[in-house]
Amino acid sequence: MADNQDLPEATVQNILDQESLKWVFVGGKGGVGKTTCSSIISILLARVRSSVLIISTDPAHNLSDAFQQRFTKTPTLVNGFNNLYAMEVDPTVENEDVAGPEGMDNLFSELANAIPGIDEAMSFAEMLKLVQTMDYSCIVFDTAPTGHTLRLLQFPATLEKGLAKMVSLKNKFGGLLSQMTRLFGVDDEFGEDALLGRLESMKEVIEQVNMQFKDPDLTTFVCVCIPEFLSLYETERLVQELTKFEIDTHNIIINQVIFDDEDFQSKLLKARMRMQQKYLDQFYMLYDDFYITKLPLLPEEVTGVEALKAFSSHFLSPYQPSITRGTVEELERKVSTLKQHLSVAEAELEKLLKGN
Repeated sequence: MADNQDLPEATVQNILDQESLKWVFVGGKGGVGKTTCSSIISILLARVRSSVLIISTDPAHNLSDAFQQRFTKTPTLVNGFNNLYAMEVDPTVENEDVAGPEGMDNLFSELANAIPGIDEAMSFAEMLKLVQTMDYSCIVFDTAPTGHTLRLLQFPATLEKGLAKMVSLKNKFGGLLSQMTRLFGVDDEFGEDALLGRLESMKEVIEQVNMQFKDPDLTTFVCVCIPEFLSLYETERLVQELTKFEIDTHNIIINQVIFDDEDFQSKLLKARMRMQQKYLDQFYMLYDDFYITKLPLLPEEVTGVEALKAFSSHFLSPYQPSITRGTVEELERKVSTLKQHLSVAEAELEKLLKGN
């Protein structure tokens, strides 16, 4: 799309302006900067909301690294804020998180092995139960890479299957299931009815939240990517799946963009910039009705609250290259750069000649 430069550059201001938003998901392919983007979005939301919680559901937790502060599965106030909290939850079920009477955990373990994905679904339900008891104005999810995120969206269906399987077993085997529960050391009051009740309550929690997820006034999904083929492919797959699940998405953040504001001497950088432009054109063509925010590639990592705050300016106003091509200023800057390179080369040559 040759004329994408004529399109207005988008920011994430629309997310900050949508006061009804309760859930903000940030996701995409691994290694594109999801944690940095979700951290900055939570910081920006904390400026306009009474209280914000950011949750990492990625097994490889990076929130602690991004904020340079240790977080656990309990909401912790982020240093330097009085209304921003963070927590890291393990998407796999833990015994203490689904703790029940002695022997009941064994049944849950067997059930988890019998139905793929139900362990994550149960853990997610427990986490949502906890979150719903808290009074946060907005909750930001720093999600795992795309595949894990899509599984998260399938959790209601997964629990539905688990519940159906348990009901089927109960109807089919009747008293035999009761005998099995006693073999596991579970009393009658904690038998199959307790298991069914547990699954039913989890399913109700997830279904209730899932209804909110499908409400565009309450939920949105921010796709993070980089201008490369695989990331473009993953983003398209993610957008299609979100549409299938009826989850609103209208923001795309393209990270690590090389802008034409330097006098590149490196052929590699020039080639990368041309390659990126090809995929940027495709993003604009595919998602002409999305808010597309481009972020510059930096020479250093963005870690720590101050660095995150500094980088957040690019989320609110489009990045402006420091020079404009075809101007006197650009030519003067180019001449100055060449003089500097020449001066360094002359100094190195003189040093070599003296050495000989």
